Amino acid sequence: MRFVLGAVAALAVGSAAAWAEPQPTASQPTDGHGLAHPAIWPKYHYPVPRDPAVEAKIADLLKRMTIEEKVGQLVQADLGSVTPADVKKYHLGSILVGGNSGPNGNDFAPARDWLKAADAFYLASVDKSDGGVGIPEIWGIDAVHGHANIIGATVFPHNIGLGAMRDPALIEKIGAATAQEVRVTGQEWTFAPTVTVPQDYRWGRAYEGYSSNPQLVASYVGAMVRGLQGPPDKPNLLARDKVIASTKHFLADGGTKNGVDQGDAQISEKELRDIHGLPYGQAIENGVATVMVSFSSWQGRKMTGNKSLITGVLKDRMGFGGFVVSDWNAHGQVEGCTNDSCPQALMAGLDMYMAPDSWKPIYNDLLARAKAGTIPMSRIDDAVSRILRVKFRLGVFTAGKPSSRPLAGQWNILGSPEHRAIARQAVRESLVLLKNDGALPLKPGGRLLVAGEGADDVSRASGGWTISWQGTGLTNSMFPGSTTLWQGLKEAVNAAGGSAQLSHDGSFTEKPDAAVVVFGEKPYAEFQGDRATLALDADLTGPYATMKKLKAQGIPVVAVMITGRPLEVNPALNAADAFVVAWLPGTEGEGLADVLIGDAAGKPRYDFKGKLPAAWPKTPSMADGALFPFGYGLSYKSGRAPWKALPEIAGDARDARVYFANGVPAASWSLILGNIDRADEKRITTVPADAIGGRAKVTAADAAVQEGARRVQVSDGGAALAVSSHDPINVSRETNGDVLVLFTVKVDKAPASAAVALRCDGSDCGARVPVSLPANGKYVRYGVPLKCFAAKGADMTKVTAPFILETTGPADYSLSEVRLGTDAEQVLPCG
Repeated sequence: MRFVLGAVAALAVGSAAAWAEPQPTASQPTDGHGLAHPAIWPKYHYPVPRDPAVEAKIADLLKRMTIEEKVGQLVQADLGSVTPADVKKYHLGSILVGGNSGPNGNDFAPARDWLKAADAFYLASVDKSDGGVGIPEIWGIDAVHGHANIIGATVFPHNIGLGAMRDPALIEKIGAATAQEVRVTGQEWTFAPTVTVPQDYRWGRAYEGYSSNPQLVASYVGAMVRGLQGPPDKPNLLARDKVIASTKHFLADGGTKNGVDQGDAQISEKELRDIHGLPYGQAIENGVATVMVSFSSWQGRKMTGNKSLITGVLKDRMGFGGFVVSDWNAHGQVEGCTNDSCPQALMAGLDMYMAPDSWKPIYNDLLARAKAGTIPMSRIDDAVSRILRVKFRLGVFTAGKPSSRPLAGQWNILGSPEHRAIARQAVRESLVLLKNDGALPLKPGGRLLVAGEGADDVSRASGGWTISWQGTGLTNSMFPGSTTLWQGLKEAVNAAGGSAQLSHDGSFTEKPDAAVVVFGEKPYAEFQGDRATLALDADLTGPYATMKKLKAQGIPVVAVMITGRPLEVNPALNAADAFVVAWLPGTEGEGLADVLIGDAAGKPRYDFKGKLPAAWPKTPSMADGALFPFGYGLSYKSGRAPWKALPEIAGDARDARVYFANGVPAASWSLILGNIDRADEKRITTVPADAIGGRAKVTAADAAVQEGARRVQVSDGGAALAVSSHDPINVSRETNGDVLVLFTVKVDKAPASAAVALRCDGSDCGARVPVSLPANGKYVRYGVPLKCFAAKGADMTKVTAPFILETTGPADYSLSEVRLGTDAEQVLPCG
């Protein structure tokens, strides 16, 4: 295929110099400008040898490749937005599978379908029928805690739990097991390990980091890279049981102000280097093949466009010899860029654009600029050379189609007993004991009560990046061969002649000798996991009452917390006789029972080894100090210590003025869909979901972030979508201050009529404002003055639903946000 260059002048094609970034000299201060000084950064040795024969092959390919083929190597497309025919036509260098993509549009596709898809894309890429050189594509996947996209795979604890283990040798085994399972389904590249060093655990991706301590993170990185890739001096990974790795996200994704995802790290260059840069040394010295650049910024400059860091520090100073890939459409956030056009990223040192759904415009834009000469061919050839060098090291040129390679299609490797044993050991070693008044170890021969909704839920224990992006909407049947925390406890107790009962609310038929109450966070991933404070979401604190009720009946209570981060949970710490942090343990729940359940003599079978990978907060704000410091963790050898009751602070974990954001209700708020008269109402907790007798369907939709909205399609009749709470709020002050209720919505099919309503406490308390919502196919932030509802008689001191969208007739719209504020793009009149 040859690209026919059209009106290049119509593309804002500037000179290469226009994208050049000023580089600081040794005497220039850099703080506040986002420009790094490479000379103050450490040098490392990249141990992957340069084979002269391979270099000759790369040089030969560069001579024979057309400009179209070269540009294609720089582009990575998502499985859900590309076909094998596209890969052949555009010579794409890579595909990826996003968190909610899957073969044939099925995120829950069986393993066999993944391997078939891998074959199809590979064969398309090497098809030379058009006269091209046929460079094999490579397939990247987020195997961040095992090959967890695949049903039946071993799901290891998330990195925060692994950080509690302090066991690099086990980390290497986890990497090796993960690589083997990835190879079964035909992929060659995992976007792991995450080597972030989170400094603010309000960040929704904090659990992807091993620790807040850079030395601890650095001690793990080399082990994980070796486990995934093998020794750096051994080429042809596909001839063995290895894959290529990707350390991410370069740089300081865990250092953003207030822990905001994709935010700005407002820190000095010394902090950037010594905290967030430290783990990359071990990654480079162990030969990591790729580095993924962060969405985030440093001192206001987006990382994906920061030449001083990507080229100056990572490549030139640190000596990284692999290739650099961006995150999901991150190039579109670089100043002056869009998702469709960003030559600045390439000029900054990016080698491969992760352009999941924007791959075609990115390809066309880069090609036009390359042909116009405004992107130097030397930069293109350098990027292509780096990609080809990794592909030769991988062995993809000679490996054949994925199904013909070692381990491919050996389904018994997925979730094998050997791999599950490694995961079970990781669960054991990651458990952190914060309190023990003698309740542990539990005697195996007695009666055990297990309470809490998370006790028998593998999805809850596995967290985000598990089968689906956010890890939600899953059932235990999607985890064949797994063991829930409840099942592990029950098996251990039954094996010793005891009995166990599961009761979510803590009720029982026969008084137990002890109770284990499992509680904590629900699954989340990036964007949707960000929090305003370090408090457990209010709607997840119900088990506190269960603990207190059981303790009041003289039953020893062991609290087991499932969480992706340290949180203020003082009521649980006070109520429980023992408190165990299980983090996000994954599919092997027996690991908890191994440590909690003693032997026949009442002695521990395994001791607690875990130590906190980050400080535990006293209050919802770390500014108030740590309750337990980094490295804290009791063992059975610690003995009993007197417990001093902790202050219990009431409060919500979310911004009180934000009720719905990124497609998710805030804590203590719910998304409800029903008839306008409130009949047939349904709380929408997972998607897809049907409601109103099948007349309405709710699905996820992209907005400012991936899946950051809920799409509502109504076939006919009246419908009302409400954001509501059982606890009334007082917005009278805001009403007097001319504040608006803001809602961001994209209307694809306008309803016959629409109204925005507000409901307050009381059967007849509320008001509605008729509105016009035209179909314009883009998100608009509308605002209705709170005074409109007050003027119509609503009691603004006890509002239970600050936003209800009522529609009649067929409608199709997507809602991404509901909050109070004054920054409406369009203010709607009062009627």
